[in-house]
Amino acid sequence: MENQRLFIIIALVFLGMLLYQEWQRDYGVSSTVPTTVSSGSDSAATSASAVPAPAVPGDVPAAAQPVKPSGPTISGEANKLESDQRIQVITDYLQVTLDTLGGDIREVFLRKYPLEQDKPEQAIQLMTDEGAKLYVAQSGFSMLKGNGPTHETRFNADKTEYRLGEGEDTLDVVLTWSDDTGVKVTKTYTFKRSSHLIDMKVKVENGSASDWQGSFYRQLQRTHYGEESTSMFMMQTYMGGVIYTPEELYEKIDFSQMQESKLNRSNVQGGWIGMMQHYFLAAWAPNAQDTNSFYSNYLNYRYYLGMISPAETIGTGQSKQFSSQLYTGPKDQNVLEDIATGLELTADYGFLTVIAKPLFWLLSALHSLLGNWGWAIIFLTLIIKLAFYKLSETSYKSMANMRKMQPRMQALKERYGDDRQGMNKALMDLYKKEKINPLGGCLPILVQIPVFIALYWVLLEAVELRQAPFMLWITDLSAKDPFYVLPILMGATMFIQQKLNPAPLDPVQAKVMMALPFVFTIFFLFFPSGLVLYWVVNNALSITQQWVITKRIESAK
Repeated sequence: MENQRLFIIIALVFLGMLLYQEWQRDYGVSSTVPTTVSSGSDSAATSASAVPAPAVPGDVPAAAQPVKPSGPTISGEANKLESDQRIQVITDYLQVTLDTLGGDIREVFLRKYPLEQDKPEQAIQLMTDEGAKLYVAQSGFSMLKGNGPTHETRFNADKTEYRLGEGEDTLDVVLTWSDDTGVKVTKTYTFKRSSHLIDMKVKVENGSASDWQGSFYRQLQRTHYGEESTSMFMMQTYMGGVIYTPEELYEKIDFSQMQESKLNRSNVQGGWIGMMQHYFLAAWAPNAQDTNSFYSNYLNYRYYLGMISPAETIGTGQSKQFSSQLYTGPKDQNVLEDIATGLELTADYGFLTVIAKPLFWLLSALHSLLGNWGWAIIFLTLIIKLAFYKLSETSYKSMANMRKMQPRMQALKERYGDDRQGMNKALMDLYKKEKINPLGGCLPILVQIPVFIALYWVLLEAVELRQAPFMLWITDLSAKDPFYVLPILMGATMFIQQKLNPAPLDPVQAKVMMALPFVFTIFFLFFPSGLVLYWVVNNALSITQQWVITKRIESAK
């Protein structure tokens, strides 16, 4: 009954997770974006732009001082940021739209990641500055003395389109701003070939007659929308804010936290801030030696997560350059770990990361050898099965002995009838006499549960498996089997394995066990086909091992 117990325990674990998820949806802090238009009254005091308050040296900036809205506050489908001149930037990996209003990144298309397999020319859009999925990257200065551009200030650009040419490895896009006092700010974005990483350098030249003093901030602004789920049986992946600090390491700052209170983390050296969703993220990463304060805000149904530097003073005739990196792309762990410490943790496997990461490493190594993620899953299953071979052998021997004792156990049941106490005592005496441990199959089950759940998260979260084909009709291992062949095979193998197990003495339990293969076939219809493939192969190997052990014991004198 190993697999039946295992499935029941896993089902209870997933059911608990799903119920908690639904409870959070129904009774947690609401983050739904309404589709109404409100008037821009003073009482609203909200704006589409959360400008941090001026930073006092040594103090944490209070990101709660919004600029008074200049017009109606729009939310929902009509949601749109103000715009000036649009600048198109196209590389082999990215298609980006900049706006001279703020010099911000307003749109990002990931050219190597199609929205659908049959439409390779239609790239995933990670960022947009309009609609219910508003998501942009902004930067600017919070001023103490003198003038400096915010993300609402107009910049100037030489061209409206930039393309990374053949033979070019980098592409610079330059935006400039200046005022009548002599202060000039040059914002330079550098795009690279075969990269989703964007370098940003902002040079401040103080040609005014007095000192310039301000703090450099970078922030992500977005709305919260519910990602589509293929089934109620599928766990939803995390969408929200994440930060990394050397002291607290990797932390999630979800949307409900941003609504309830403002993040206020000062004197952070290095680290990074980001917002992520299934498979993809955007993250600001400063230089490792730079010190910033991290902040969050919630205004006008929009969420802000950012960082701001201590106040910098630039004397007359002097200049200073500020820099940061912005990553907008997939959660490719091998790439992310080279950008900033801990950034690879955004491929979030939850509390079983310690198991999931080695599984993913092994899966990736097998893929590099085999060239196919489906075959990599099959060989990974074989390796896991070999690793647990002795534990499984102990379990199958226990069940084979139980099966061998089935006639004697049935005779005891008939002898004692309704006398359950006497029946249980007689069974314990029989187990002791025959040296059978009725709980012998429990340890392999307990070991397999975390492995199963960890592999579930690997297959659900790893962007490498997104739209990864296997063979024949399986064209996406991260999606359910379109023809439900694998779930049916899984149910069939579960039924066969059930026949190899000792039948329960209780007729009601026996009927429940007979129904389990059908119940779990339905349960697995909506699981990623890669996970079902793992379980079909695991069951097939288990059947082979159990059949051999059972026959050996039953034929023994």
